[in-house]
Amino acid sequence: MANLILYELPGCPYCAKVVNKLEELGLEYESRKVPGSRSDRTDVKKVSGQFGVPVLIDKDHGIDGMPESDDIVAHLEANYAN
Repeated sequence: MANLILYELPGCPYCAKVVNKLEELGLEYESRKVPGSRSDRTDVKKVSGQFGVPVLIDKDHGIDGMPESDDIVAHLEANYAN
């Protein structure tokens, strides 16, 4: 299992921003696609307390459900950029 897990929705520009940063940094991650209907995103709600995506889990840094693309990108930069 990957240490980085990203809950994402295809076509979501905020999710794409995070995916681009993960790819730019050459990081392997597990992608978990979520349903289009917010109310059906029970897995996202369990890990982050809300229904929005993207949400990142980073087991190496104790992140159990970080929402908000800008926060995720800043976290990735701070912890994974060379």
